[in-house]
Amino acid sequence: MRTGGPAVAAEVVETGGRGTNAFGMIEQVLAGAKIEREQIDVLAVGLGPGSYTGIRAAISLAQGWQLARGVKLLGVSSVETIAAQAHAEKVPGRVNVVIDAQRNEFYLATHEITADGWREIAPLKIMTKAEVESRAAGGEVLIGPEVTKWFPGRRLIFPRAAVLAELAGRRSDFTPGEGLEPIYLRETNFVKAPPVRRAK
Repeated sequence: MRTGGPAVAAEVVETGGRGTNAFGMIEQVLAGAKIEREQIDVLAVGLGPGSYTGIRAAISLAQGWQLARGVKLLGVSSVETIAAQAHAEKVPGRVNVVIDAQRNEFYLATHEITADGWREIAPLKIMTKAEVESRAAGGEVLIGPEVTKWFPGRRLIFPRAAVLAELAGRRSDFTPGEGLEPIYLRETNFVKAPPVRRAK
């Protein structure tokens, strides 16, 4: 993004998984927008929830860019981006944004979408598949990336880069790189490795 100028965003279809060349994609986007790296003064980063590895990689890249060039950073929730996309697609009423949380569980947040915008009415939490299914059985609207994989007939809506950039363009709550954290509701548990056994 460029403050005082147009936002730069790109939709990228990932085919390489963890091996995706992020720097190559950045060069492609900048070339398409006909701007240089030095002209970027704000980076907006999706904080998830989503692929933990991918989000960590994006945050690391943004932190490195800030160290190298002194850019400003903004973190944006994937859930907010999906709600904004749903508003753009004119999905009305009460909707549940559903994102895979692995372990047969899901992140879920509820929003009310009107012609004027959207607002969160129930914050993000982790729910079991059975709990989400009960909402679907009760006639509640489920949206999100890959939602039809588990809940057929629901509406696929992805967090779009252009929408993320638009949301970030309305904000000024910049954060230092070390302040960017993935949205991850589970407690992080570390298992201590057993001591090394030495052969006698």
